[in-house]
Amino acid sequence: MRLLITGSNRGIGAALYNAARTAGHTPIGTTRDGRDGTIALTLDRPETIASQLANVGPVDVLINNAGVITPERQSPLDMDFTGFAATLCINTIAPLAVSQAVLPQLRQSRAPKILALSSQMAWMGYRKCDRIAYRASKAALNKTMQGLATALEPEGIPVALVDPGWVRTDMGGPEAEQDPMVVAASILTLANNLTLQNTGKFFRFTGEEREF
Repeated sequence: MRLLITGSNRGIGAALYNAARTAGHTPIGTTRDGRDGTIALTLDRPETIASQLANVGPVDVLINNAGVITPERQSPLDMDFTGFAATLCINTIAPLAVSQAVLPQLRQSRAPKILALSSQMAWMGYRKCDRIAYRASKAALNKTMQGLATALEPEGIPVALVDPGWVRTDMGGPEAEQDPMVVAASILTLANNLTLQNTGKFFRFTGEEREF
């Protein structure tokens, strides 16, 4: 498989990039600065994404991984609204912009697929109010990708969301439950097995379907 992975310089994105290469796939990474042969992708400026990805070439799997958990103040009673807007731009709007930009390359694949990394913190069954900007951005991502799944179903392009769990990364912290390489390998398995029958669904990284 030829995979395009956003945010491949650290955390789950780096684990996905390394796991894909180890498995014999061809990963293409994106970072903000284009270091180490990656594509420089400015996710906080969605209007520029199409031009940045115009010459990528055929893509079998797009994994929208890049995201932020900012701002520092994100309580419903004390919100950094500028930071909230930036989080929505990166976590919700950019994945849709990237997906639209990469559609020409996905359409060149015999079995194109799109995955987006969401979070258990987006689940509507939670009433927690901490990190509400992050939670809201991922809940909005879920709905956006669900809509994209419906729109692309006639073309035979499945779209799914993945909850990676609490992962030991810079974002998750050292006390998190999951090893990033284990999570990455499981997400690649999920990508490999994803079919149109499962489009629009939300999965744990281990493959079980979960509620929105």
